[in-house]
Amino acid sequence: MTEKIAVLGAGSWGTVLANLLTENQLDVALWTHKPAQVPEINEQHTNQHYLPDFKLHEALHATADLAAAVKDATVILFVVPTNAIRSVATQVSTLLDDSQRPIIAHAAKGLELGTKLRVSQVLEAVLPAGRYQGPVVISGPSHAEDVATRDITTLTAAAADEAVAKKVQQLFMNDYFRLYTNTDVIGVEYGAALKNVIAIGAGALHGLGYGDNTKAALMTRGLAEITRLGVKMGANPMTFIGLSGVGDLIVTCTSVHSRNWRAGNALGQGQKLPEVLANIGMVVEGVSTAKVVHELAEQQQCEMPISNAIYQVLYQGAPIKTVITDLMAREGKAETDFGVTLQVVPNKV
Repeated sequence: MTEKIAVLGAGSWGTVLANLLTENQLDVALWTHKPAQVPEINEQHTNQHYLPDFKLHEALHATADLAAAVKDATVILFVVPTNAIRSVATQVSTLLDDSQRPIIAHAAKGLELGTKLRVSQVLEAVLPAGRYQGPVVISGPSHAEDVATRDITTLTAAAADEAVAKKVQQLFMNDYFRLYTNTDVIGVEYGAALKNVIAIGAGALHGLGYGDNTKAALMTRGLAEITRLGVKMGANPMTFIGLSGVGDLIVTCTSVHSRNWRAGNALGQGQKLPEVLANIGMVVEGVSTAKVVHELAEQQQCEMPISNAIYQVLYQGAPIKTVITDLMAREGKAETDFGVTLQVVPNKV
């Protein structure tokens, strides 16, 4: 009997993952909170707003009925914006029963505003204990547009229980999509969220006309900041040189498919943030994450000058060129001065 997978969220990433799982001969229900999407996906087999000109598998079924989507599902995959996770999970919590115990997974990349929680922590806080397995985090260097064209893609499936991560791994694997497993949920989620902030900076540098040297400097020192905060929060530093760390950082800081890069690029060209977000028309996770990171860095007394500079641009109206000048004028540092001792530690959740 074919396993049923519920994919919650019919944006670009959710749609592509649902389509991939359908291609892998699984029974997939793609839930959307926009009823108008349902006939387009089911009858025209397109999702033009998010994936122009991409033809979906004819067996992929969309629904606006959340209860119908999760009924009998063995895996429930959340692919909604980070700050919508809590509300959707709250609805799902009333639909789970002890006999079902589906695997709960998510492919979101952010930190919740206000609480500063990672997505897996939000899910654990909302969903009834004992009625699900996981959560599993799916993350890594991936843009929906490239997966749609079957570009070779590798990601990480992270869970405290490696056996559960392996179950998710097997569902997604095919000739162009490969998952590795990891048990460092903390590191995978911080890498996924924080790289979006650095990507805004990378886009801004491009918009200002800076070259490859500058972009490489930003990514390298940005990774140092991601690692510094991640380790303070309990992550394994080795995670940040993997797919969900440096891998995702590279692709998000260099691709025109990245909403965060595009937002930064527009800011660098002189556009104002409200105009930028309106033009993109989709959630730019790095904008809200920049605020959370700023608060976390202060709380943890963690030095994150690049992230703080991006926060100043987004939330305090600081001119980009001014914050760049201020960054370059700081006192000299040792390259390996992370402010914490970097040692391989047992994976934690």
